[in-house]
Formats: sequence, structure tokens, C-alpha cells
Amino acid sequence: MRQYAVNEIFYSIQGEGRNTGRAAVFIRLSGCNLKCSFCDTDHRQHTLMTAKEIAQEAAALVTPWHRCEEKTLVVLTGGEPSLQVDTELTAELHASIYCEIAMETNGTRMVAESVDWITLSPKDIFVEGATPVLAKVDELKVVYDGIHDIPAYDFIEARYRYLQPCDTGDEARNADIIKGCIDFVKSHPQWTLSLQTHKWLGVR
Repeated sequence: MRQYAVNEIFYSIQGEGRNTGRAAVFIRLSGCNLKCSFCDTDHRQHTLMTAKEIAQEAAALVTPWHRCEEKTLVVLTGGEPSLQVDTELTAELHASIYCEIAMETNGTRMVAESVDWITLSPKDIFVEGATPVLAKVDELKVVYDGIHDIPAYDFIEARYRYLQPCDTGDEARNADIIKGCIDFVKSHPQWTLSLQTHKWLGVR
């Protein structure tokens, strides 16, 4: 029986992108194929769990608030979740929870077809050899650090395009980066500004 390396499972709200503000169960899987300098996840800690165990823990978090006519948002994140997510895991989640499964990925690997919503956050401007292989996604979310140019990513079909300021931990630099994002969006209106609202609200 396959086991997955799970960093944490928790219930909160989505703080970024199109689904900002939606209640969601987050399943953070451990491990990544890239090493981004601004990554804020500790991949050393994890628990090995089966797909059924993951689905049961996720379902227990939403049961008190769940209404059958509304799908629960389940976010598979990491690390890089595409290293582990397969149809066995998504099938267990769909069987245990009336849900919409979203995945946040760097796009360097293909994603299981059973994932309902794909958020591609490419890292090829930061890491060599990280060119996305995904050609069609639900949302494209590019992190801007005020240093690298923002690629057009014309080869990627996306319903929504977001530019997100990189949180450097430096208040003055962050302000400059946000201003750069706003200026870019104003001159490229096909893009929308995405902020990490969960950090401002002080939630996970």
C-alpha cells in the first residue's frame, strides 16, 4: 500500500489567487524538486500516511461545517505535490469529501487528470532547469521579486493570470516590490494582482 510524505493537514482559508477567501483544507506534502531561495516550507518534517488516512483526516476537519450542496475546497500543496499526487489519492479524497481538488505546482511535472483546479506558479526565472511543461492551467501565478523580468508565458493557456509580490521579509523592499507589481498590472491589464492575504490576516 502506497504511503505519502505529509508535512501537515489543516483547515484555513485560501489566501492567494482566484480562490482567495474560500475556506479550504490544505494538504501540504513534503519534498520538492526545486530549491527556491524564498521557500518558506520545512520539508524535513513529514509523516507517512496512506491515501485513506489522508482523506479521513481531511474529512474530519470539514465535517462540522460541511453542507452537501457545496463543494469543499481541498488544496494540495507543498513542496511540489506533483511528485506524489496520483489518482489513488484524489479518488480517496473525492470519495470521502464532496470536494474540489486544487493543486499548487511549479509546473515542471504533469498533473493527474483527476485534479479539478491547477494553479501553476513557475519558478524558471529563479531556478535553472525549471521550465514549465504544463500548457493549460486554471490560473498562472507568477512571483515577482523586483529583480527578474516577468515573462509573458504566452505558451501557457490560463483562465486567470496573477502577479504576486515576493515576501522578502524586508518591509522597505517589499513595498518597492508591491509598487512594481501594481505598475506592471496597470500596463498589462490581462494580469491581476494577487496578495498573500493570509499573512496579513495572521492565519495559516
